[in-house]
Amino acid sequence: MTKHIQKITLPALIALVISSAIGAGIFDLPTTFAKVATPGPVMLAWFITGIGILMLALSLNHLVLNKPELTGVSAYAQAGFGDFAGFISGWGYWLSAWLGNFAFASIMMSAFGYFVPSLKSGNSLSAIVFASIISWGLTLLVTRGVESAAVINTIVTICKLIPLFAFIVVALLSFNAGIFTEHFWVNFQTNMHNQALFTSATTSGIIDQVKGCILSMMWVFVGVEGAAMMAGRAQRKSDAGRATIIGLLSLLMLYVVISLLPYGYLTQAQLLKLHHPALVYLFKNLVGDFGGAFISIGLIISIMGSWLSWTMLPVEATSLMAHQKLLPQWFGKLNAAKAPANSLWLTQILVQGFLISLLFTKEAYNFAYSLCTAAIVVCYVLVGAYELKLGYQQRQFHIIMPGFITCLFEITAIAMAGLQLLWLCTIAYLLGFILYIKAKHENHQTMKRYEWVSMGAISALAISAIGALISGLISI
Repeated sequence: MTKHIQKITLPALIALVISSAIGAGIFDLPTTFAKVATPGPVMLAWFITGIGILMLALSLNHLVLNKPELTGVSAYAQAGFGDFAGFISGWGYWLSAWLGNFAFASIMMSAFGYFVPSLKSGNSLSAIVFASIISWGLTLLVTRGVESAAVINTIVTICKLIPLFAFIVVALLSFNAGIFTEHFWVNFQTNMHNQALFTSATTSGIIDQVKGCILSMMWVFVGVEGAAMMAGRAQRKSDAGRATIIGLLSLLMLYVVISLLPYGYLTQAQLLKLHHPALVYLFKNLVGDFGGAFISIGLIISIMGSWLSWTMLPVEATSLMAHQKLLPQWFGKLNAAKAPANSLWLTQILVQGFLISLLFTKEAYNFAYSLCTAAIVVCYVLVGAYELKLGYQQRQFHIIMPGFITCLFEITAIAMAGLQLLWLCTIAYLLGFILYIKAKHENHQTMKRYEWVSMGAISALAISAIGALISGLISI
């Protein structure tokens, strides 16, 4: 086992970063951004997001190299700020990971819907049954000890990139600079409320458009920490940090190109009318029915690969937390195939519950990825805070800055996107607190006063969020 762990190379780690991050979000970027922004604000938002995520990558790189005894985002939070912070980070990561599966299910049904129209809506009974069969099948597969080998991950990554590069080539050939620059800064949708379709751009209008893009941009980078999570298996520790940065820059270039090129082929108003996932119907528009089928198949393969990986991620998080004595040992128990079956089945039951909720929820995919992103922001903030703390202790400016900018970006971004999402996330911590208390009891540890106070405050927020959902103050 040790030999296998030490043989993961830099190219394989880069592929892991790219494969983990590229799931479903990239295939819907044109419509996602067209709802809120024109090309200029989208470019500005990518610049801001790129800096913020790069600082996160630099923080992870430093921690991987200088804290080799720690593994995973929850370990950084625990080492920096105590057990309760470690629990908050790890539970948030677990929540984010399985909510990502729910988002995959929603968008995959739309991809299958290209071939089977009854699945296109993503929230029909037939779509939910189909998605549930896939989800339970993947969970069963993982309980039998199936792991994502490097060769499988490489194949999946190639399958993801081929249709995306094909789209880029065709979109470049069809690109019209006049369409792209005609309304570079002014939001079509905003000005529809005025009698004139387009008016002059304003600073506040541009800021609003940038704000509308940020959360979606953060969503497509979820998983960029994959190489850091696997640092213990790298040939060299430094490879994990390098892979994170190289993978991030590669993803950023790919995302920017794919999100901006459609503005040079269709107007914002036309992009808004595309069915989900947008790239499928955009490519169909460009090259005919073959293009739609080609992208749909690529999307299905992409999501299946990501879905399998992200079926493993939640249980890796909870297993690690059990090892760190942040969750009961029940979560860390392995079956005969050396898979954490208890955690797998619990996670799958929760995913199933959310799949059923599709029958009653509009814009389920957008809600799932928004909540997923909000949950993982907590983890990223604690990574940045730990880096900032180390930099302050060592009086090293080059360590302080990545940590500070990571914290500033993540906190500002979630505040811009809406603190309502974090408010909703507190509901998921209610069950976690019970398990955290049980873990403390199991390990004969005493709960500290600040932990009780923190749990009380978060629980109060969670109860108020439930009340807001029941009263209709918050809608999902």
